[in-house]
Amino acid sequence: MVYADLHVHTTNSDGTMTIDEVPAAAERAGVSVVAVTDHDRTHPDLDAPVTERDGVTVVHGIELRVEAGDQRVDLLGYGVDGDGDLDALVDHLQTDREQRGAAIIARVEDRLGVDLGLESRPGLGRPHIARAVADHPDTGYEYGEVFEHLIGDDGPCYVPRDVPTFEEGHAVLDEACGLVSLAHPFRYPDPEAALELCADLPAVERYYDYGHAVDTKLVERAVEEHDLLVTGGSDAHDDDLGITGLAEAEYERIAARIA
Repeated sequence: MVYADLHVHTTNSDGTMTIDEVPAAAERAGVSVVAVTDHDRTHPDLDAPVTERDGVTVVHGIELRVEAGDQRVDLLGYGVDGDGDLDALVDHLQTDREQRGAAIIARVEDRLGVDLGLESRPGLGRPHIARAVADHPDTGYEYGEVFEHLIGDDGPCYVPRDVPTFEEGHAVLDEACGLVSLAHPFRYPDPEAALELCADLPAVERYYDYGHAVDTKLVERAVEEHDLLVTGGSDAHDDDLGITGLAEAEYERIAARIA
């Protein structure tokens, strides 16, 4: 039984669930703790590091994309408290995201000769654009094909975005959050290099549903070598919570850091 799902997205970024819908989704899944970790954005309706909503403990978090050598990785910040540097970084990234979104939408509409009826906004990401293309009656694209043929990193409609360095992102999160964790280490092109970053981090996302087998010995070795706390979550972009996460005893170690 999953007690704490520490990786969940809402409509504040590219999730489909509002913050008000989180407690009911957690209750259906039998989950007692949920961390809201929207992409490059803190949630405006969460005003404390940890709150309670309808009997569910909600941890204020963030998932921040950073540049780490030859690849980009994601850092999970838990227990977000008010901090000027993080606020400034988030504002900058969201302005960049909004401008980037508008540019990608314009490229896609020009290439396909359609009006997607989609306006760029803070929090908008490529998944929103992919859904709009897939849902349009005149495009003929499935959701995954939009990334493959149009807006993926090598696609004709791709527009790069500003990403802070690992050092910059880590420093800002370390100041503003109670705990910083490396997210889903086996999703990166070079998992071993990603796990080497744990030498400068207090935690790693140990529990994650990759949809395929991974060499857990690598992450277990990092946990032992760097004396890491472990985090885990479903990375839910819908309301299906509790796919994976932490047991109660494991979460208590996290709670001690972010309370």
